[in-house]
Amino acid sequence: PLETQQYRLDQEGLQWTWGRQNPLEPGAKAKFHIRSVAYSTAGQYRCYFETPAGWSEPSDPLELVVTGVYSKPTLSVLPSPVVASGGNVTLRCGSQRGYHHFVLIEEGEHRVPRTLDSQQLHSGWFQALFPVGPVTPSHRWTFRCYGYYSNTPQVWSHRSDPLEILASGVSRKPSLLTLQGPVVAPGETLTLQCGSDASYDRFSLYKEGERDLLQCPGQQSQAGLSQANFTLSPVSRYDGGQYRCYGAHNLSSEWSAPSDPLDILISGQFYDTVSLSVQPGPTVASGENVTLLCQSWRQFHTFLLTKEGAAHPPLRLRSKYRAHQHQAEFPMSLVTSAHTGTYRCYGSLSSNPYLLSVPSDPLELVVSGPSGDSSPPPTGPRSTPGLGRYLEALIGVSVAFILLLFLLLFLVLRRQRQSKHKISDQRKTDFQRPAGAAEPEPKNRGLLRRPSAAAAVQEENLYAAVKDTQPEDGVELDSRAAASEDPQDVTYAQLQSLTLRREATEPPPSQEGEPPAEPSVYATLAIH
Repeated sequence: PLETQQYRLDQEGLQWTWGRQNPLEPGAKAKFHIRSVAYSTAGQYRCYFETPAGWSEPSDPLELVVTGVYSKPTLSVLPSPVVASGGNVTLRCGSQRGYHHFVLIEEGEHRVPRTLDSQQLHSGWFQALFPVGPVTPSHRWTFRCYGYYSNTPQVWSHRSDPLEILASGVSRKPSLLTLQGPVVAPGETLTLQCGSDASYDRFSLYKEGERDLLQCPGQQSQAGLSQANFTLSPVSRYDGGQYRCYGAHNLSSEWSAPSDPLDILISGQFYDTVSLSVQPGPTVASGENVTLLCQSWRQFHTFLLTKEGAAHPPLRLRSKYRAHQHQAEFPMSLVTSAHTGTYRCYGSLSSNPYLLSVPSDPLELVVSGPSGDSSPPPTGPRSTPGLGRYLEALIGVSVAFILLLFLLLFLVLRRQRQSKHKISDQRKTDFQRPAGAAEPEPKNRGLLRRPSAAAAVQEENLYAAVKDTQPEDGVELDSRAAASEDPQDVTYAQLQSLTLRREATEPPPSQEGEPPAEPSVYATLAIH
């Protein structure tokens, strides 16, 4: 009012007036300055004004909250800080300190704080769960929380770290990969690369179970590709886990669909030795079946097999207890030269599958034969034999067939030689007949040509001379053909050396005008 003479400010709980101010002008407002905010500054305040008629009624109370007095709580989101557009999430504010109440505040203008009583868990943890939703990409959803005690409701803790909820849509998901491979040793530098051909302006990286997302601006290329590199250095055991990334445009609060998950494994967390062996051997032919055996004396729940430089994630199998060792068999059916490489295996426990043992010694597998794509890892050995075993069986059958062929050929040649010896013995018998034996009638005598009657007489004389020749006269015959059952066949014998006793000194005279016929000598062989 215009007649106001003085303003007064009282703090609830104090027995005295906190401050007084005279208006600079009639009806003007008064300002009370708190130069140093402290624990005692927190509370409820009311103001009054004084007129010639007296003091006015108190104003509505103003609550002044002082933060940063106690340690900050933690704020996380369930199930993930990235939720599909229109979905709901739960924010969890908690602390080891026994705060009686927790307050959730959303950043932005005209955001009303929400207060919930805390709940104590069996682990001694105090927390409050705030449902939030539906989440839409219409604005940014960033939250903080505080804790306080019932006896000092205006004295709050330090504020928690900010938590941003991302609303994801259905836009094309980016890809997430690591150039070093999924298995990393402590102390190394790990770079996770999130990229897309959708020309996103920014990217976010999220590790499952974490409350925070790492955000990074995207780098555009001339080909329309965009990517962001997230570097973790130095790597520790706490970096092991499952990662996903998202992409977004600057003009939109909506993020893309999540990338495929990428598991990051931290090696060297257990110092028990793990061994790796291969059957049938480190050098095999293409098409063979190979089994890699990973084993250890320690009770590992799972064994992992990695191939150096491979793009696919490690193979993981549950261990089995055999021969006083824990082991796992990794079968590979019908291997090709694409399986050639350096392999290692690790052991892990089910309590934290992202922490691995020290690696086994490297095993070099060499596959000879044509190259090919690596087939998906099989779950067990196949019953179909490999190409190598088929070739071995084929070679064995071929060798047996060749040996059988040689045996048959040997029997045929042996039988032919026996037949020739039999025929030769028969011929010797025919030419060495005893004296007085009857001469066999020659076959096909009519088929022999006779040049003339005189030649016929001469032939008869010579034939008789041959028949009467004794063995000492030196008659040798050279057979030109074997015996034949056809009556039309003619068998000849050539006289190699002949000494004949002729009874007629001169051949019969030839007819006039005809040239004397040349003498012909024939020998008839009797074939039995």
